[in-house]
This record gives sequence, structure tokens and C-alpha cells, in this order.
Amino acid sequence: MARARPTHPNHVWSYDFVSARTHDGRSVRILNLIDESTRECLLIRAERRWSSAKVIEALASVMVLKGVPEHVRSDNGPEFVAKDLRNWLAGSGARTLYIEPGSPWENGYCESFNSKLRDEFLNGEIFYSIKELSVLAERWRVHYNTVRPHSSLGYKPPAPETWMTSTGKGHGEVETASRFPLLHTPGRRLSELRDK
Repeated sequence: MARARPTHPNHVWSYDFVSARTHDGRSVRILNLIDESTRECLLIRAERRWSSAKVIEALASVMVLKGVPEHVRSDNGPEFVAKDLRNWLAGSGARTLYIEPGSPWENGYCESFNSKLRDEFLNGEIFYSIKELSVLAERWRVHYNTVRPHSSLGYKPPAPETWMTSTGKGHGEVETASRFPLLHTPGRRLSELRDK
């Protein structure tokens, strides 16, 4: 089988797991996927258990939207070194970059993101279900990408929201309205918004 060419040469994505718990004490593993070039968080997905098939599904869903990176960086966890995942990545055109065991600094962008996710989101919330965690994590990811300033980007977000004007040809009031507003406002915790 011929290897596909990456859609984004020189782009490196990195991914890693973060552990959390729901209120009932059951563990959750959260897969985070970061674009090292833009610092954009491409995916936060929570599951009770991960397999290489679920990792492939998660990566494929992002590649459909964002294209194929040249490299994907990870540690040597069992889900990341599984033969079917490595074969699938090779077929997609992305090459793997594995960090040395016990060297998390080699996956620095993802480790930095994991720390922010824990400090700014996971440590401040109680999740009563994995569904609640997933919904709130996606909301936090959108905020992280579109609003939150990043010092490495000159205090700008990696993927700021774009605005369509009502003066543009073919664009009316419906297209300019916010369809999925981010309910989080500065100074309010996400848990305060659950009852809305």
C-alpha cells in the first residue's frame, strides 16, 4: 500500500493521556491532542477505557477536519505503540515520534497543556458523570483555543473566533448570530452554570 502524503508537511501533533475521576470514584482517562505549531488543542476526549481502536477513531475524526500532520509525537504507552495504530498512522501518511521512556520533557507542548488542563479545569470541578466531564471539557477546549491568551503566541489565542459582518454579501442576521455561545464568563465557575 502506498503511503499517503501528509496534508501539512512539517506539522507535528502530540498526544497524551491525563487521568481524572468522576464523583463516584471511577477513573477516567482523557486523551489530549495538540498541534505543536499553532498550540491549538485539537481534541479532548474522555473514556473509561482506551484501546488502540478508540485512539485511531479519535485521530481520524480530527484528521478529517484538519488534515494529516507529518508527525505524531507520543510516549510509549500501550495504546500509542500498538501495531494496528502504527500501521494506520503509516497508511495515513503521518510518521510517529516516540519520546524516550521517562523523558516527559520531550513531549513538552502536550505536558504543558496537560498541566493547564488540570490547573484551570479538572482541579476546580466535580464531575458526576463522564458525559458531564466530556461536555464541560469540550467547552473548556473551545475557550482555550478561541479566548484564552497564550504567552507563547504574544498573549493571543491559537484559534481566535472569527466574526462575520451583516454587511457582507449573502450574510444576514442569522449567520452572524452566535449559535453555540460559550456560557463561561470570567469570574464564574463552570459548576455554577450547570443549573442554567
